Amino acid sequence: MSEPSLLVRRLGRQPYRPVWSAMRAFTDARDADTPDELWMLQHDPVFTLGQAGRMEHVLAPGGIPVIAVERGGQVTYHGPGQIVGYPLLDLRRLGLGIRELVVRIEQAMIDTLAEWNIEGRRREGAPGVYVAGAKIGALGLRVRRGCTFHGLAFNVAMDLQPFHRINPCGYAGLAVTQVSDLGGPGSIEAVEDVLTVQLARQFGLRIVPASPILPQPADAPESLPS
Repeated sequence: MSEPSLLVRRLGRQPYRPVWSAMRAFTDARDADTPDELWMLQHDPVFTLGQAGRMEHVLAPGGIPVIAVERGGQVTYHGPGQIVGYPLLDLRRLGLGIRELVVRIEQAMIDTLAEWNIEGRRREGAPGVYVAGAKIGALGLRVRRGCTFHGLAFNVAMDLQPFHRINPCGYAGLAVTQVSDLGGPGSIEAVEDVLTVQLARQFGLRIVPASPILPQPADAPESLPS
């Protein structure tokens, strides 16, 4: 019996809101037979504030927009040079709970770092992946009707200065690092290749390249909530 498929869409650089809208619509429209998907991309500069997020952790946003979303977690930054991965998975079909989902996504990032002999670690009580105490990979997930959306952010070769304008993930003074500063490649494509394979491996799914265009279900909402 062959492994179930994972449709992988490598979307390049995208503004935040259309992708957010598309993954919400995809999740709402999917059924028990819908294949799982993984969207890999970079976002235009944006701060996102999770359900637990408090504006007091946004210190000086300047011209970077702040968008409140329904994922878990606090505030984080997305920008060019950072891989954002949205695993759109049916947890019931995979037989996984939320805690196991988090562990497996973290492990995919840890195994990706190991490709370049970088030692990534978890931190008790603070989801994500850290190198020598500095955060390199963040998580913010949402589960609806047993299916996941939102996902991970993995710093590769970006301007880290905007992280100084927030308390990353709600922690004042939390250090942030990236692959290119730790002896790894500065190529988004090279790191994305490895991370995609590691994510598929963690969930026992077979990679199937899909169109690099956001899917638009027929019943997609016309507008986003404010």
